Amino acid sequence: MPNPELDPEQIERLRSALETHRDELEALLKNGAGAAEPVTLDQQSVGRVSRIDAIQQQQIARAGQQQAAQTLGRVDLALKRIAGGEYGYCLQCGEPVGYARLGAQPFATLCLDCQEASETR
Repeated sequence: MPNPELDPEQIERLRSALETHRDELEALLKNGAGAAEPVTLDQQSVGRVSRIDAIQQQQIARAGQQQAAQTLGRVDLALKRIAGGEYGYCLQCGEPVGYARLGAQPFATLCLDCQEASETR
């Protein structure tokens, strides 16, 4: 059952935003895959600081890849919920999630009250 607080035009705008975000995340994951690969450095030609810097950059890239993959999963879930007519409802309490919240974060799965409650636990 579609969220009564969202009209079809709003849902279409949110779907479009989600699809654009999905495309950006997929490109980021594809283009950033090489940066997260293991660091191999020749210890004779590269100093200690350069090795440490390369390892830190690799760890940052891996964290970014993990975050992008998690967000991509949430975006895909939101798109599936739109297709199933379940989009815009809080997964915890079942109440409608407002358009303003979905506009700010279209892959949000919790209403503002439930999100705040989960962050204070």
